[in-house]
Amino acid sequence: MILAAGRGERMRPLTDHTPKPLLPVGGKPLLVWHIERLRAAGFTRIVINHAHLGQRIEDALGNGAAFGVSIEYSREASALETAGGIATALPRIEADVFPVVNGDIYCEFDFARLAGPLARLAAGHDRAHLVLVDNPPHHPQGDFVLDGDRVKNGESPLAPRLTFSGVGVYHRALFEHTPAGVKAPLAPLLRRAIDAGRVSGEHFSGRWEDVGTPARLAALDEELRHHHAA
Repeated sequence: MILAAGRGERMRPLTDHTPKPLLPVGGKPLLVWHIERLRAAGFTRIVINHAHLGQRIEDALGNGAAFGVSIEYSREASALETAGGIATALPRIEADVFPVVNGDIYCEFDFARLAGPLARLAAGHDRAHLVLVDNPPHHPQGDFVLDGDRVKNGESPLAPRLTFSGVGVYHRALFEHTPAGVKAPLAPLLRRAIDAGRVSGEHFSGRWEDVGTPARLAALDEELRHHHAA
């Protein structure tokens, strides 16, 4: 699943007419970078949720055939936040365990690396697996601690806090008490599962960018264009 329902307030005026995940960097929309990387890792059935200017997303991507995938859409009248969006889309997701990526990030993560966590969550008692990254300048306090392959809340003298990348694997049971069609954030669900010892994680040190402002978008676009030109 790719999450694409956010309004992108900090990206205005760019997002007044274009959904944030459709903003182009390096010559293609953020969403297309994700779709191509998911397809390369063998994920060919993709669900995308949307709200703000959602028809633009459907018009741009269609049924996914042009990208070698099959795309279904979970339409939200207004954005339901992350847990609400996933819970609402669950009827379109056949698997009990599935990867989710935020549509408004740029990340050179190899989704094939999620094969192990997907199998582990399907077989065991874990409810989530989170990909964590070094804290960006705009989020220096981070989100979670990674202790070995376990995600912890709070602080640790032995491990620094890291930032959740927006890439994760979830078991549908994580959302069993989240009603469809209702706004619900993901963080409280994750923190409860972490306290119960049911969340694994990994540290990704490759290229990742939370494309949260027009300045960061422009800088990333220039970087990618220069890299591919070289």
